[in-house]
Amino acid sequence: MEQINEMSESFKMLGDKTRLTIMALLKERTLCVCDIVDLLETSQPNASQHLRKLKSAGLVNETRKGQWVYYSLNIDDKPYIQTILEYIPSLKLKIDQKKNDCCE
Repeated sequence: MEQINEMSESFKMLGDKTRLTIMALLKERTLCVCDIVDLLETSQPNASQHLRKLKSAGLVNETRKGQWVYYSLNIDDKPYIQTILEYIPSLKLKIDQKKNDCCE
């Protein structure tokens, strides 16, 4: 029953378009919060709110490097999330087309 509750909470997190898009971006590579803001074309507070929810649900990791915060997927123990992400269209081209690297 506990695993069903965990899965239900994870699926709720992915029910939001912005959070699902963040997961699709992070499927491609680790990204700085400023990159995520740029790619989503949203405000930093909005992106941070969604990232905070994903982190509290255990779906993403947060790593600090100097003044920047980087996010990566944390789904090794969640094969049901890995399977969903396999069916999400790749955003690699969108990431690769991004010109400026705000964190460097």
